[in-house]
Formats: sequence, C-alpha cells, structure tokens
Amino acid sequence: MMEAMTAENAKEMLLYVADKIIGEKDYLTQIDSTIGDGDHGIGMSGGMKKVKEKLENQDFDDVYAVFAAAGKSMLMSMGGASGVIFGSLYLAGAKNMSMAAEISAKELAEMKRKSLEAIKERGKANVGDKTMVDALEPAVIAMEENSDKSLLEMLTAAEAAAQQGVEDTKQYVAKFGRAKSLFDRAIGHQDAGATTVWLIFQGMREYIEKHDGYKV
Repeated sequence: MMEAMTAENAKEMLLYVADKIIGEKDYLTQIDSTIGDGDHGIGMSGGMKKVKEKLENQDFDDVYAVFAAAGKSMLMSMGGASGVIFGSLYLAGAKNMSMAAEISAKELAEMKRKSLEAIKERGKANVGDKTMVDALEPAVIAMEENSDKSLLEMLTAAEAAAQQGVEDTKQYVAKFGRAKSLFDRAIGHQDAGATTVWLIFQGMREYIEKHDGYKV
C-alpha cells in the first residue's frame, strides 16, 4: 500500500493520466461539441502530449517539480483559458513549495486545495456554474476529508466526488463560454471541463491501484 508518493511515482502517475486523457480525446470532443466549441478534447490531448514530452525526458527528485513541469507544459502549449486553468490544476498547487522527495496523502490534498483556489480566483467560477470547478471542488473536499487515509482511499473518494460533480453539471445553466448563450438548452448536458477533471482523478486512482497490485 502506497503511503507516500515519491517524485518517480508522481512522474509515472502524471504520464498515466496523460495517456488516459489522450485516449479520451474523441469522448471529450463529443461532449464539448454538444454545448461548447467542440475543441476541448483536441486541446486537452495536445496539452497532455506536451506533458509526456516534458516528463519522459527528465528525471526528478522533487515531487512538486514534477507537477510544476507538467502544469507549465500545459500552460505553454494549450493557450487560452483552458491552458491557464488546466495548467493551474498542476502548477498552482506546486508553486512556491519547498522541495519534497515524497509527499503524503495530506500534502497531495493540500496541493489540490491550492490549485482549486487559484483556479477559482482566475476563472471566477463557483460550483453551479457548469465548469470544471463543479468536479474539482467536491473532489478536493473529499481529499481533505480522507487525507488521514491511504493515497488509494483518498483518491477513490475524490474520484467518486468528481464523478458526482460531473453528473450535477447536467442540472446547471452555464455561466461561461459558448454554452452560456444556450441558457436552459444547456440543461441535460454535462460539462466537458468537469468531465476531464473526473478522468484525471480516475487516472490518479487507477495508477495508485495498479502500483499497489490491484487489478483496475
């Protein structure tokens, strides 16, 4: 059972997540095409490919440096609001942190809290606005509530909370993006950004589960 995450673990986990998002490009594009611009899957896939290029060719001894490198890669390659927001999902939480050869579940939860607060500050979105925050905020709360448990238990709770957040977005009228102009017509459709957040947490959980020897 993984009780702490090393820099190598973090690198492997984010590479696993990158492959997962790249593999879900068509699914995310389909979701975004319904009420958005239809380019979310393409943008996320492109950003994650850059994450892979950055991480695969570098060795790390600092967990936070892994997340920072991944976030910067997304920020620099994706452009626009998505690049800033999803880059911040990794980068903002790792910013100004002291070097750490490994981190606990509690420290991972603290990092994601920092990322959430930065994203909310930049995007001005809250739960109920039909954005990635609808999945991220409940996931972070679940992490905090389970941060005294193992990484697997904590991330399992976070994934479930994020998935429920995605489901909840179907009830909301969008406050941002192209979907904002659809008003009530956006109801019944899930948000693509929230879906990506859920898949990222799912990927994190799957990686830890595989590392711990469970079948995913």
